Amino acid sequence: MPTPTPTPSPTRDALRAHLLDARLAGVVATSREASLRSYRLFAARDPRVLLGLDPVGEWGPGEVMRLMAERCGVSADPRRTTGPDVIDPERTLAALDAFADRVGAVAQRGGPVLLGTGHPHRLLGFYAALSDALSAAGCAVLTPAQGRCVDIVTRFGLRTHRLDYVRGVALVRECGGARAGGEPGAHTHSPLPVRTALAAAAEAGGPLPELVIGDHGWVCGAGQLGFAAIGPADTDDPAPFVGEAEGAVSVVVPVDDAVPAACYRPLTRYVLNRACLSR
Repeated sequence: MPTPTPTPSPTRDALRAHLLDARLAGVVATSREASLRSYRLFAARDPRVLLGLDPVGEWGPGEVMRLMAERCGVSADPRRTTGPDVIDPERTLAALDAFADRVGAVAQRGGPVLLGTGHPHRLLGFYAALSDALSAAGCAVLTPAQGRCVDIVTRFGLRTHRLDYVRGVALVRECGGARAGGEPGAHTHSPLPVRTALAAAAEAGGPLPELVIGDHGWVCGAGQLGFAAIGPADTDDPAPFVGEAEGAVSVVVPVDDAVPAACYRPLTRYVLNRACLSR
C-alpha cells in the first residue's frame, strides 16, 4: 500500500490569501458593535469578558480599543461604531510565526503540554492536529481531571459540565445533555476548566505543562496562573490581548474564531511546518 503524500504547507502569500478569502482576517464576521461592547465590559471588569484575567493596569474603553487596533488592526476611531470589524492579515501572520516558534521550542525539549478549547465546534480540529504532532515529537500531552465536574455560569444559569478530552484536547460537555461523545462539546469562555485541570495535575504531583495552548478562558486562565500560554482570539475578545500586553499571555493570534472548522486547516499546516512538526 503506497505511503500517503502529506499535504504541503501553504506559502506565506498563499496563507495570506486564504486568510482573506475565508474571512479569518481582513473584513471579518465579528461586528464593530460586538467588539466595542466587549471593550466597555472589559473596562468595567465584567468577568464574562475577563476570561480569568486579572489586569494589572487601568484599562478604559479607549485604551482597550487602541490596544486592539495595535494588536489586531481594528479601527482606532471611536466614531466608527457600526459595520464589520477588520483584522490585519499581516498581524495574523506575524503572530502565527510566533505561535509556531513556541510550539516548535516545546517540541524540541519534549516538554509536557496542555491543550484546551472553549470553541470545540470550530477549533477542535486545529488543536487536535497540534496535539497529535506534539505527542509524536515526544511531548506528554496532559489530560488531568478527566471526567471532573465543573460548575459554569451560562446565560441559562449555573450548569454542571464534565471535563473531557478528545485526541488530547480538553473541552467541556454539559452534564445530562446528549449521549457522551455524541456532541463536540460546549462553547464556553470560563477559566474554570483550565483551573480545574491544572489543580488536578498539581494534586497528582505533576507533571505540569510547560505550555498551554488554547483560547478564551484556557489561555487567559492559564496565563493568569503563571503558565506560558498561547492561542487565537477574535476582535471581540480583548482579554487575551491585554494579557499579552501585560506579559501574562505569551502569544495571541488575531483571527476570527467562528468560521467553519475546515478553514483552519491551512493554518494548522503552516504552524506545523514552521515548527518542524510536519509529517
